[in-house]
Amino acid sequence: MTPHTDAQPTAARLAATALPGRPCSIAAALHILGEKWALLAVRELFYGNHRFDRIARNTGAPRDRLTARLRALEEAGVVERRAYSERPPRHEYHLTEAGRDLAPLTQALLAWGDRWLSPEPPVVLRHHPHRTKATDDPDHSDRPDHPLDAAWTCRTCGTEVRSPDLTLEVRSPHWDRHGPTTPDSDATTAP
Repeated sequence: MTPHTDAQPTAARLAATALPGRPCSIAAALHILGEKWALLAVRELFYGNHRFDRIARNTGAPRDRLTARLRALEEAGVVERRAYSERPPRHEYHLTEAGRDLAPLTQALLAWGDRWLSPEPPVVLRHHPHRTKATDDPDHSDRPDHPLDAAWTCRTCGTEVRSPDLTLEVRSPHWDRHGPTTPDSDATTAP
């Protein structure tokens, strides 16, 4: 997953910069994805369900709400509609590159839910190492399929990342770790 820095700003990217509160990519992402029907629709697309009826059935979303969420995801560049029938006109939904980059998020939510909420995991992601093997690794094809036990790994040093190993570098002007740094900010943020 690499930052998308060379593209023209989309309407969603520009709108995210105008959100109230701390300038934050989490807030911007939640502005697009923060409603449960949006993330459940993305989940279904990852599971290979591209047609509206299947997405509606598998999410349990009211059809009007799901329609609105899919339109918002399309406007934000997370999904795209593709025609599969001209008569009658019918479309199915597919993840864009931005949508496919949500895989770690959906995997993290799945892992958290399995650990803290589900007595027995309702689905298991399986890793198939032979499908993504490196051509220079002859032993890779001997590895069996197995449940995914994903870890967050630093690309720079190759070590597994844990929360205590992280610090916050605030880059937004007039903000620090505790909040706004302007003299009148306490008056505007106090309850």
